[in-house]
Amino acid sequence: MALTASALRQNVYRILDRVAETGVPEEITRRGHMLRIVSVQKKSKLANAKKRPVIKGDPENLVHVDWSHLWRP
Repeated sequence: MALTASALRQNVYRILDRVAETGVPEEITRRGHMLRIVSVQKKSKLANAKKRPVIKGDPENLVHVDWSHLWRP
């Protein structure tokens, strides 16, 4: 949802910081025109990667685990 110019004026530094940190552009409507604040620096694709749990132990042990009770056709 686009912000109004007055909402931008009230929170300009917070909005600019959010665009700089996340890389997500902000849209502003002003007199019927759509304006966009965009970060010039692109974020790394890895910056958006979700952290996954690490499997501890020997990976070879997973090969020999019987998973058939979890299988559902």
